[in-house]
Amino acid sequence: MAFDRRTFMGTTAVTGAAVALTGATSTPAAAAGPQDAERRKPRTYAFTVMGTTDLHGNVFNWDYFTDKEFDDKAHNDVGLAKISTLVEQVRAEKGRRNTLLIDAGDTIQGTQLSYYYAKVDPITARRGPVHPMAQAMNAIGYDAAALGNHEFNYGIPVLRKFEEQCDFPLLGANALDAKTLRPAFAPYSMHRLRTPCGRDVKVAVLGLTNPGIALWDKANVQGKMTFPGLEEQAAKYVPRLRSMGADVVIVSAHSGSSGTSSYGDQLPYVENAAALVAEQVPGIDAILVGHAHTEIPEYRVKNTATGKDVVLSEPLKWGQRLTLFDFELTWEKGRWSVAKVAAKVLNSNTVAEDAKITRLLSDEHRKVVAYVNQVIGTSTQAMSSVEGPVKDVAIIDLINHVQAETVKAALAGTEWAALPVLSQASCFSRTAAIPAGKVTIRDAAGLYPFENTLEARLLTGAQLKEYLEFSARYFVRTASGDAVDPAKLTNAEGIPDYNYDAVYGFSYDIDIAQPAGSRITGLSFQGKPVDPAAQFVLAVNNYRASGGGNFPHVPQARQLWANSDEIRNTIIQWVKAKGTVDPAQFAAVDWRLTRAGVPVF
Repeated sequence: MAFDRRTFMGTTAVTGAAVALTGATSTPAAAAGPQDAERRKPRTYAFTVMGTTDLHGNVFNWDYFTDKEFDDKAHNDVGLAKISTLVEQVRAEKGRRNTLLIDAGDTIQGTQLSYYYAKVDPITARRGPVHPMAQAMNAIGYDAAALGNHEFNYGIPVLRKFEEQCDFPLLGANALDAKTLRPAFAPYSMHRLRTPCGRDVKVAVLGLTNPGIALWDKANVQGKMTFPGLEEQAAKYVPRLRSMGADVVIVSAHSGSSGTSSYGDQLPYVENAAALVAEQVPGIDAILVGHAHTEIPEYRVKNTATGKDVVLSEPLKWGQRLTLFDFELTWEKGRWSVAKVAAKVLNSNTVAEDAKITRLLSDEHRKVVAYVNQVIGTSTQAMSSVEGPVKDVAIIDLINHVQAETVKAALAGTEWAALPVLSQASCFSRTAAIPAGKVTIRDAAGLYPFENTLEARLLTGAQLKEYLEFSARYFVRTASGDAVDPAKLTNAEGIPDYNYDAVYGFSYDIDIAQPAGSRITGLSFQGKPVDPAAQFVLAVNNYRASGGGNFPHVPQARQLWANSDEIRNTIIQWVKAKGTVDPAQFAAVDWRLTRAGVPVF
């Protein structure tokens, strides 16, 4: 009987598992062997599990915000077309029947390609298109993929349609139906690798997603799904998989390895729990790590119960790397056991794009390129974010101005209408730019590469002062008289650019000679010192409002308004409505870096 993958996939939400058979018929043992001792020697089998993570809508080695081939300082390449070439090379070397290909989540959000097929020409429309990521991953031959938190950004209907379009299961053992507490997606998949000796090898892939979804996409999942901790669900399922005969257990976890969380008490479970799972849950052989956007070729964690090493690997992001887990198994006493596991990553910039994938999606690519190059307005002058991390620049003021105007309009006619509206924004991209003259969708969208939405929260002057002090930890403490190198002045304690906020509407200095927590001076509003008890409305993105970056006060502050439209789209619509972007109407130097009152720049 033929295996109908699509028919079978329709049952996974009910059965809670997916099963696949790979490989050829077992080779019969020789009728006659050499010496008895020789026949009793352990038989071995080797196979490879390939892994990607955090693909974020990247199929082509293309940057839709710059409208040219992707490149960065390290000359990385991106996209599934590159990954496909690496995968085919590995399959040719190892034997296709001796490989599996899995992913650790964050697949359908991140580029204008993925945005286009969620919002502009949505896959959920009647007779809508097939998502480009589904097309590419089906063509490459993925065996399973874990859910990432960004899978929920466009709402559950888009995710369910994407799931329907995939020829492989989307796994999430800790994504539960809020009412029944039963799995909302398949928790695991089971794969059978046929060997030339002994019985088949059964490989279980357990999918775990990030519990932060309950905060980050509260509007989409509240009352519908709940997300318990990774360790809790792994401890439930790993013994079950072993009892089902799994010889090898691999976890695909959309969770970093550091054991930390950027959400403090807002998140009841550890955000980056992959290493904790390895340490605390016996019976796991390897973990494909995602979410943190870091490169970990191989990281070994000793399980406290068994003393055995669990091998972790994270293949960076966007298709820049491919993880290889190489397993060596031994057949002894009627069963397969793992003798050795090793991991490494391959760099996608060493190969060309697979023409099979680029041909498959060339029409979709052309449509999106044409879409992002639509002219939506003009700008009276060029603006750049290059100096945004260390200076108050007009391009960040533009984001804040749009956000503040949007919130003011939303609160008009309410009891909050008379309160002053401030806004927060970060330098999300150091390469964002608005040219003088024609402004396109990609120019405007490039200011805000994340799918954040906008909220309004009520805070006091004292709370906002503490908020700014927390934000100012971003700068490296630099004594008066010391040389200042802008390239070494930021990202103290590893704080990313997107976790440094400037607040628009206040004026203030940041004294970088002072210790963190004592840096904000001269805080004023409309020329007067800020009253600690005064009330202000803060236009803030949902990431920050839900605890992202662990900033104080905002998550607990009263929500006055919230919008479901992406801030990026709000900026695009604002430029369309205005027609002309004139920095003279919104830009000013309201904050600066100082030392003992002397400006750094």
